[in-house]
Amino acid sequence: MHGPVSPGWLLVALCAVTGGYCLLRMRSAVAEQRRAAGGEALMGFGMAAMAVPAATVAPPPWAWHVYAVVFGTAAVRALWAARTSPHHLHHLVGALAMVYMAVVMAVSPGGHHGGAGLPVVTGVLLVYFAGYVLRAGVRLIPVPASVGARIPVARAAGWGDRPELARACRLSMGIGMLAMLLTV
Repeated sequence: MHGPVSPGWLLVALCAVTGGYCLLRMRSAVAEQRRAAGGEALMGFGMAAMAVPAATVAPPPWAWHVYAVVFGTAAVRALWAARTSPHHLHHLVGALAMVYMAVVMAVSPGGHHGGAGLPVVTGVLLVYFAGYVLRAGVRLIPVPASVGARIPVARAAGWGDRPELARACRLSMGIGMLAMLLTV
């Protein structure tokens, strides 16, 4: 990421912590949650690696090609998984956005951001992720129980099975994706 160093490192930290939590979620007893968490961990760590401020550590030119291949593979896997779960469509869009940013960086002179991407593609991705962030944020707002309603007793869930933490994880990655797309 090119720009101020402090926000770049904050984005790296946010994405790395999110990727780390997704690794914890891979210990879930539910197979579908483990698969989704694996894709989200890849996305979190990949975003962290791509967001490292170039003023601090300039990646070699071939790194952008590696990112494009890794996330292209993740996109194919998400497309295959989307047959059974619509949540994987979001993974597909995220992986394709990462491929797009990697290709933009690979073809940019000197690997710099700043207007190098296609405005239409960047705009569509920004609108998608802005909508996703708003939707994910609304889903985190607790809904008050109506008067007299029976409140089910929740069982103790492990770290891998906490839906509110998984939603917060997805929200933070969506915010990170927005920040990264704004620099393209």
